[in-house]
This record gives sequence, structure tokens and C-alpha cells, in this order.
Amino acid sequence: MKPLASLAAILFAGAAAAQAPADLTAAMALAGEARTKALVEGAKKESGPVMVYHSTQTDDLQPVFDAFTRKYGIKVVDWRSSSENVVQRVIGESRAGKREVDFIENNSPEMEALRRERVLLRVETPFYADMRPGTLGAHHEYATSTMDVFVQAYNTEKVKPEELPKTFQDLANPRFHDRLAIEAEDFAWFGTLLNDIGEAQGVKLFSEVVARNGISVRKGHTLLANLVASGEVPIGLTVYNYKPTQLKKKGAKIDSIVLQPAIAQLHAVAVVAKSTRPFSAVLLYDFFLSEGQPILAAKDFVPSSSKVPSPFGDMPIRFIDPSESLARQDAWQKQYEAIFVKRGR
Repeated sequence: MKPLASLAAILFAGAAAAQAPADLTAAMALAGEARTKALVEGAKKESGPVMVYHSTQTDDLQPVFDAFTRKYGIKVVDWRSSSENVVQRVIGESRAGKREVDFIENNSPEMEALRRERVLLRVETPFYADMRPGTLGAHHEYATSTMDVFVQAYNTEKVKPEELPKTFQDLANPRFHDRLAIEAEDFAWFGTLLNDIGEAQGVKLFSEVVARNGISVRKGHTLLANLVASGEVPIGLTVYNYKPTQLKKKGAKIDSIVLQPAIAQLHAVAVVAKSTRPFSAVLLYDFFLSEGQPILAAKDFVPSSSKVPSPFGDMPIRFIDPSESLARQDAWQKQYEAIFVKRGR
């Protein structure tokens, strides 16, 4: 996740939440085939493809876009950048009166920032009923599509199974000297972790881990996973769960474990309030939360729908709270950088 500190300078208290056009509101109030029919009929009156801004690797979302196009004949055009860049572009275009984007896929804290800017549309859909507990806010202006669980990835040639840590406390063992790495901006992961294990205890533990064993700080979760796969980094402490699995399927010498408490970043989808293709965008929203779920699961993501099995089963997972992430970003960043970044290499 990109740091949100700089977003504070561009956020402001916007007007009341945007209201959907009356015909779209009526369509969203329907269910089943009647709902789909009404949305499709509305989409036929709209021109051009659905424009999607997102932060996930395009190769991972393309199967969803393609399946949506095959079903409805509606093309999807996408623009991909960092999570923070997506926010800045959406807000910049909104303030300039541009109406380019229809649909957004991004981390939940960034979605919360957009919600506070009043640029997202409240969407009602029957597919909310299928979502896992804790993955949907009462506002209904964005909804979790996948959960990025932070795992501890390791190179299977550099680390023997019997050497693997069983707890975070084990990381202070001398056998991990010069073998650990962490992503440079996982402030919210660390803050959520400290909420669970206790701030004083957690700060003391990780300060000891870094002081005793050192830590390599790398920017980017995909980069960190690739460095583990190559063997340059024996153990990556904060890697998104899907990447080791994807790399392992390609023959890389990588695997992962999950130390408790497990922490997850929620990834969400939303419809832009001033979309010029709102019916098409709501159709895509429905698709992400229904038929898109097994497609995302096939790409090794953890689906938000309880109808699609999670690779983590019933494992307890703590979710990063979007509102808390915004409120405590500066404090979490300062703490994280003091422990890891300034002492790391």
C-alpha cells in the first residue's frame, strides 16, 4: 500500500453523498433477472467502454474484464497505477469537472479517502448478502472484492522447513541474522499488528529483531516476492498471499507461512458518482462481487464472497480498518520508519 500521508493535503469535506439517477436507483432496487435486465437495458443506452482505474496488476484483473465483456458485450478500458496515484487522479479529474472514469478498484483505505471526497456512488446489490463478515461498510459506497493476506514468504533453497519461525517472537533468533526483509511502506500492517499484540510489546519485539538480525527494506510487494523467489532475500515478512502461490506455480523456489495474528488488506471496488456509464459500471460492480469471485480465486486471490472457498479456510484474520488507517497514518508511518526503515539496509 502506498503511504496516504500526502492525501491529507488534497482531501476536504465534500458535499452530501451523490445520489444515483432515479432510473438507476429503481434498477438497483430489483433483484435476480429483473435487476440484471434493467441494468442491461440501461447500459445499452450508454456509449463507449467502461473506464476502470485500478491498482492491481492488469494481468490479474484482465480475466474478469474479459469474462464481463463476453457476457454483456460491454468493453472495458483500464488505467493502472499505484493506489495513491489512482486517488489523486480521480480527485483531480473530479475537481476539474472531467468525467473519464466509471469504476475504481483499489485498496480500502484509499477508497475511504475517495468516499470522504464524495466521489463514489452508493450502490445497492443483493450480492452483499454473500460477503464475508467484516468486509462491507454500512455506507455501501465501496465493497471488498478480495483480501490481500500478508504472509511470510521464504526461498525453499535458502530456508529449511525446520528453520521456519512459528511465531513473530521467533524472528529474534540468531538463525535469522541477515535473512529478513520487509516492504518499505507497510505501515497499516504494522499498526494493525500492534493493535492485536499490544503496542509496547510489539515495538519492543521488532526493535530487538532488527537490532539483533538486521532487516532489508524493499519497496513493492511484487518486488519483495520476486527477490524471495530468486534467493536474494531468504525471508520476506510482508508479502501478499497470492504472489508466492503464482510464482510457485511457475516453478519458483518459493513458499509461504502465516504467522499469527494474520493481517489482511481489503481490496475494494466502487462506482464513480458522476460516471457517464453508470448502468454499465453497476453491472461490473455486480460482476466483481458474483461471477468474478471464482475468477479472482483462480488467480490465487482470497475472495470476499463466502460462496467461494478461501485458501485460508477458517483461519482468523484481522482486517486493516480503512478509517483507522487514514486517521493514524502519520503516527504509524513514523513508528514503522523508526523501527524498520531507518535501521534497515
